[in-house]
Amino acid sequence: MKRANAVLASTACLLFATGCFADQPAPWQMDFQPAASPIMSQVRWFEHYTLWFIVPITLFVLALLITVMVKFRASKNPVPSRTSHNTLIEVAWTIGPVLVLLFLAVPSFDLLTAQLTFPQKPDVTIKVTGTQWQWNYEYENTGASPLAFDSYLLKEQDRAAAGKSDKAVYPRLLAVDNELVLPVNQTVRVLVTAAPTDVIHSFSMPSFGVKTDAVPGRLNETWFRAEREGLFYGQCSELCGKDHAFMPIAIRIVSEDKYKQWLTVAASDLGKANKALMAEVDRPAPTVDVAANVAQ
Repeated sequence: MKRANAVLASTACLLFATGCFADQPAPWQMDFQPAASPIMSQVRWFEHYTLWFIVPITLFVLALLITVMVKFRASKNPVPSRTSHNTLIEVAWTIGPVLVLLFLAVPSFDLLTAQLTFPQKPDVTIKVTGTQWQWNYEYENTGASPLAFDSYLLKEQDRAAAGKSDKAVYPRLLAVDNELVLPVNQTVRVLVTAAPTDVIHSFSMPSFGVKTDAVPGRLNETWFRAEREGLFYGQCSELCGKDHAFMPIAIRIVSEDKYKQWLTVAASDLGKANKALMAEVDRPAPTVDVAANVAQ
């Protein structure tokens, strides 16, 4: 019995594990990734809020279906009722859904308003261009020749040279050669498009609550403000061709000082800037050494 309970407990842990504070997909994940922006916090709240309506309604409809199948089956009720109208039921099934939609509409409109109210003076503006099958990032207002670079899926044979052998930090099919580096607690304006002769892509970053189509010939706009540092992963969320699954997005959020240092070096040598930033960010935290008692 104890062994059976242990198996059940471990299975439950696997089913409901969400990779808390992991800014990438986790095995058996049942919920959204942990929020790293105010918008995503609202998205997570709204999703949990709707479950208070969805679950009872689903159970109520299931109970009605079971009641109908059991109570009104042919063997139990050979002469069916010929009642065609019931005023009370008709009023209930009209008013009930209207009230539910009202309770869902008000917070959803608040969320949409927050998402679509763009800050007037963003701290950083990034232009993102989707191409089969990589992303191009361009930092606006960074001088006469803005910093721009491509971001490709990191190949397995390139991990050692890039210093990204740790698959827990740089997971397979999500890690890239050049991450988009941005400062923490600053408003980032994102201009999203696709190459003129390309197809539609979609720039999606789950932890930030961002998902915007990259349409050829059109410039879409979104924004976010990351509230904590870390390495965040997303993917193209629009079927764009045979390598759609190999078009990841990686954003590294760092402190403002580290961001400025990286931006200065990246203007002349992107590879050197990335390695310096990785060496500073990925190094293990210093351990606390206990002072020896030298008293005799």
